[in-house]
Amino acid sequence: MIELKNVSFEYENRIVFENLNLLVSKGEKIGIVGESGCGKSTLLKLIAGLYKPSSGTLTVDGETEPELISRKVSVVMQTSMLLPLTIYENITMGHKYPLERVEEVCRMANLSDWVATLPEGLDTYLGDRADGLSGGQAQRISIARALCKEADILLMDEPTSALDRENAESILEALERSTKGKTVVHVTHRPEHLRGYDRVYRMEAGVLRSFADAQDDK
Repeated sequence: MIELKNVSFEYENRIVFENLNLLVSKGEKIGIVGESGCGKSTLLKLIAGLYKPSSGTLTVDGETEPELISRKVSVVMQTSMLLPLTIYENITMGHKYPLERVEEVCRMANLSDWVATLPEGLDTYLGDRADGLSGGQAQRISIARALCKEADILLMDEPTSALDRENAESILEALERSTKGKTVVHVTHRPEHLRGYDRVYRMEAGVLRSFADAQDDK
């Protein structure tokens, strides 16, 4: 369960949102849409334990401290964060997952065909800046990493923004299959990517509203 009670957040002396309330039940999938700068990505980072609320209470799977919250969630951010390690190590991040599991998430993230063309396969080393990778390849590695963690909560911020339409649709279908029973919060500016979700909100100037209600007012 994810619960925000009167959560406010300030960044560089700017109020991003005030007294925000949200309850996401276990196994529920919610989407949040909105224009750039509206606060939706900041909200996701709070739920991921990357930021701490300025005031109010944020509880994620029973935890309130950011460092403990971060252990409970898997995250796919819009900008891929890869390390100067092998592809395998970037996916497992120090955890001893079975090779079969890593290969499975590579298939889900549409990585397998590309990895098969590399002489070293999953053991291919990525440079300090992941030189030579396209944005789509880097993002697919990030998606595979999030799926491999097997957390009960998956948080996604524009997970397919760096992918072409065909890859995006394929990965969204894979995410739908692999997150059955999981709690999902998906931030995007594309409402069509949220079909079948339990609830969809629009964030405007730091305020969450039902997407349907926000559309009716336009």
